Amino acid sequence: MAATSSSLDVSKRDATINLGAGPSSLPTAVLLEAAQGLLDFQGTGMGLTELSHRSSTFKAVVDSAEASLRALLDIPDDYAVLFTQGGGTEQFSASALNMLSAHASRRGPAATATPTPAKCDYIVTGSWTAKAVKEAKRLGVAANVAVDAREHNGGKFGVVPPVSAWKLSSAASAEDAPAMLYYCDNETVDGVEFPAPGFPIDELPADYAERVPLVADCSSNILSRPIDVRRHALIFFGAQKNVGPSGVTVVIVRRNLIAHDPDAPAVLAQGGPRIPTTLVYKNLADNASLYNTPPMFSIYVAGLVFADLLKHGGVAGATERAAAKSGLVYGAIADSQGLFVPTVTQAAARSRMNVTFRVVSAEGTPDDGLEARFVAACAQRGIVQVKGHRSVGGIRCSLYNAVTLEQTAVLVDVMRAFIADERSRR
Repeated sequence: MAATSSSLDVSKRDATINLGAGPSSLPTAVLLEAAQGLLDFQGTGMGLTELSHRSSTFKAVVDSAEASLRALLDIPDDYAVLFTQGGGTEQFSASALNMLSAHASRRGPAATATPTPAKCDYIVTGSWTAKAVKEAKRLGVAANVAVDAREHNGGKFGVVPPVSAWKLSSAASAEDAPAMLYYCDNETVDGVEFPAPGFPIDELPADYAERVPLVADCSSNILSRPIDVRRHALIFFGAQKNVGPSGVTVVIVRRNLIAHDPDAPAVLAQGGPRIPTTLVYKNLADNASLYNTPPMFSIYVAGLVFADLLKHGGVAGATERAAAKSGLVYGAIADSQGLFVPTVTQAAARSRMNVTFRVVSAEGTPDDGLEARFVAACAQRGIVQVKGHRSVGGIRCSLYNAVTLEQTAVLVDVMRAFIADERSRR
């Protein structure tokens, strides 16, 4: 029997609106069920975290989570779903290394003793892709920054440059084409999201789109709008935004791009990298995500979130709610007569998940004192975790799937009251 609000104290939770960017809010009903599972999972007399990860009981948990995710995202059978650890940050390394190994496996016999390493192309639209490039270069990857949005916006993130401005590597032949094209669909820190309907795959050169595997970091907007899995080689996302507690990262990868033998001499001779054992996708795929002890509780909760979303309209329902919620907040910003200023200058690229803005003085400059007052005003209504990321400051209101339209309306009420109060002072 699942735990209920009568046996657990959720009074403070009911009075709190958590708009944190991650770890972030989860549905209360899911957490109540998870609390029961933590104590006694399905009448086993053991908590979920006390079960053997090799048991048939836990295998059913993994299988159920995978099945629900496949239904939500329409994931075809020729893609593997992997539950792994390390967060999205670890996938900066894992995605590059595995795609490079797969690329080396596809190359013919080495023409020279030291073949030219394959490149990896990156579309840098925010802090997380910038960090992914930094990690790739640290590992010795030939990372080509096809575009850096800061160069198109006065040194700051806040736009998605058009494909015509991208400097993609040559894809004249499959052997010499980049091992991947990497992008982040939603930049959590900077509030930048690829304009609807998503990454502009159809605008890529035809030979490039055909030959270069597309890799997407969807950590902060997965399950909030459709994504065409079939047109991607690899999609990954950390759980702690829209999916579950931190600890598990999900990788969706096309099976024919999982390097069959990354340690084979022929693969290494073609420039394939050595990959740490727990980052080898084949090890995870061959062992149904159980190569080593996985983040069991996080997988369990993620599965509950997937099932809950299926009951509430799936991704289509989440897309409608995301548009409604973000529309309310951006509407209040637009009506503020310049008191609230979006940090993303390109309106079409403003994130539905992470609304970022500055509170500015009468002179039109960001005002830390006003922003502190706004954060305090939010706190008085039970709204927490709205301060911007420490690297950029300002305000950030994260409207992930678990945040309701009613909670968003409370935020908008605070914003409008703050606008009225500040106008009366000026």
